[in-house]
Amino acid sequence: MRSHCPRVGKPLRIINGAAAETAAALPFFLTARAENYLWGRPDLKDTIKRLQAFSEAGANVLYAPGLPDIEAIRTVCREVDKPVNVVMGLSGQSYSVAELSEAGVRRISVGGSFARAAFGALKRAAEEVRGSGTFEYAQDAIPEAVLASLMSQEHCAERD
Repeated sequence: MRSHCPRVGKPLRIINGAAAETAAALPFFLTARAENYLWGRPDLKDTIKRLQAFSEAGANVLYAPGLPDIEAIRTVCREVDKPVNVVMGLSGQSYSVAELSEAGVRRISVGGSFARAAFGALKRAAEEVRGSGTFEYAQDAIPEAVLASLMSQEHCAERD
């Protein structure tokens, strides 16, 4: 569930009913997003109010993307009663797992940053071949045997 609109009530009524109905039938994990900072509403008190309302509506995890700094993250974690998610690997401030954990964060996501990092390596490799005609990028490549092992059925079964 997401919120950035001035009125929180209507989405919560809809979500609360949908969440209750779904919870009765299937196991699921509901993350609620207060998107104030993404939509030009940098109001921490209002963001916290929305997250608290989402918690009351049944959200399992609370998420406020775009918080400006570690102190805002710490404040959100202190003011809500559910685990807080933070996304890392995007532009802007970067904090370690230890720093986020100390601030109270209980869930860290990376969005599409792993894929973008891989595409960045692909772009740099192509630019190297095209620009200098060298293949030094291959020194950092994952060996085929390691990749095959990671993708094997046996490896996947170990994670279950």
